[in-house]
Amino acid sequence: MGFLAINSLFYKDSVSDYNNVLVPLEKAQRHSSVEVEYARRRSAEGNGSTGDDSGQKKEAGALKGSESCGEDGVMRITSADYKPYTIEGLRAEVMEDVAASGHDSAYDLKSKVINKAIQDIGMGSYNWELFILCGFGWFADNLWLQGIAVTLPSLQAEFGISETRVRYTTCALFVGLCLGAAFWGVGSDIMGRRLAFNLTLSIAGVFGIAVGAAPTWIGTCGLFAALGTGVGGNLPVDGALFLEFLPTASGRHLTLLSVWWPVGQLGASLIGWGFLGSHYDIDKGWRYFVYTMETMTFVMFLARFLLFHLFESPKFLLSRGRQAEAVAVVHGMAFKNKTKTWLTEDILNEIGGHPEKIQDQKLSSMEIVKRKLSSFSAERISPLFHTRKLGIATVLLWFCWLTIGIGYPLFNAFLPHYETYRNYAITSVVGVPGSIIACYTVDIPYVGRKGTMAVATMLSGIFLFLFTISSGASYQLAFSSIEAFFQNAMYGVLYAYTPEVFPAPNRGTGTGISSFLNRIGGSCAPIIAANIPGASPNAPIFVSGALILAAFVAMVFLPIETRGKQMLGEGSNKKG
Repeated sequence: MGFLAINSLFYKDSVSDYNNVLVPLEKAQRHSSVEVEYARRRSAEGNGSTGDDSGQKKEAGALKGSESCGEDGVMRITSADYKPYTIEGLRAEVMEDVAASGHDSAYDLKSKVINKAIQDIGMGSYNWELFILCGFGWFADNLWLQGIAVTLPSLQAEFGISETRVRYTTCALFVGLCLGAAFWGVGSDIMGRRLAFNLTLSIAGVFGIAVGAAPTWIGTCGLFAALGTGVGGNLPVDGALFLEFLPTASGRHLTLLSVWWPVGQLGASLIGWGFLGSHYDIDKGWRYFVYTMETMTFVMFLARFLLFHLFESPKFLLSRGRQAEAVAVVHGMAFKNKTKTWLTEDILNEIGGHPEKIQDQKLSSMEIVKRKLSSFSAERISPLFHTRKLGIATVLLWFCWLTIGIGYPLFNAFLPHYETYRNYAITSVVGVPGSIIACYTVDIPYVGRKGTMAVATMLSGIFLFLFTISSGASYQLAFSSIEAFFQNAMYGVLYAYTPEVFPAPNRGTGTGISSFLNRIGGSCAPIIAANIPGASPNAPIFVSGALILAAFVAMVFLPIETRGKQMLGEGSNKKG
């Protein structure tokens, strides 16, 4: 079994592995979500005719695009009037997309074609399996983040650490999370998504064993940081992989993926209740707790490695000059989803050029790193402030990510200090539906993303202050449960809304900086909690509530609502 798994990890897919999935381009069916975008383009061009009407206006075999005159007086060819599936129609759409993205190499042209092929395959069994396995990464991220919070009282008691000092354990984990996110975010573009996808959880599992055997508090902190370098890669790698195979990157699917985040907290709380809220000795209970979380992490790694054939990212394969494998992956996805695809190497070559004649088919490792780093250059950041409205939205969103990044762990990372392990488990259970309900409210007219997110954030901040009114166990259980519900709804929508706001060519930059600010805020939270002058037990909660309410105020002034907009990949959000 192990040999088969390793062989699968490095297996090179071939179109011959997947029979009866290819249809001629002229007989292909465009996915409904793409038809919506196609109609939007025609409307934007001032052409109200349907694709069939436009086809009637053309002579048979004459596949010219509509000509439009820009503000500079130059006539341009657009894709608005093309019959959906012709080489010329695809070429026109791709050229519009690359014009918006700023990259027009053969690699970029072919990437756009593959994006369209994946959109037409639609959501199917492969995507949902990937949803579960990517969800494991999000689950593990919060499992360990909340797990370290559960261990703090035991670490304090066993190693004789003050309540203030022991909070730096959380800081150590966040340092590892930041390093892991940075390393794996770039590393997955060089070594491939598939390898990174499996290594992140395996590293977390290995260091999880070591944490459980740590003899000193300093050693525990160091091992938690090392563990974080693995766990920290889950969000950037798993999120990118899920999006690259997601036919329509809608807010609902992204919001739904975030449901794994509160499930991770639930897992940590239930395990903690079993080992730390029972008869186990202080120096054994927390170790058994860590061993159990490590076992869960390793089982998730084995499920990914042994039970699921993960296709490598087509974009990665293209970047390494492995075009045939990239096409085979799309065929494999169509096969798994029991549908058809029109993609062939000939179509890629028609639009992006033949590999033998084009020099920029393959990107070197250095070129990949440069592209990644260029995402954070002034040239890539400045378009986020291209208009007044977008600039305001960018600043407010980054402010929200930073303040929530500090505020969320200020309360949640130390919640076991206030509650029994039983109550902590109940709080986690009540919090899970928050993300699920948010999946539906984000599409309600007059509520949308902004409304759902702002209301959830406002109520989160209010209930944080209400939590401190009484020290009664039942009272705190009720308010922490309500707080968990709205916090999960808030985070779920924020994760979906952020990439929808930023222009497609600069989406990676905007969301990358957002994530970076969130992690930096998280690493600062325990330092703030440990150094509040004359801090009472409720002081960190007051600070947390104030920060969450500050984020709510920023959300109220966000000038962009993204409900009803399609996010069909890079280049789809054109200006105009």
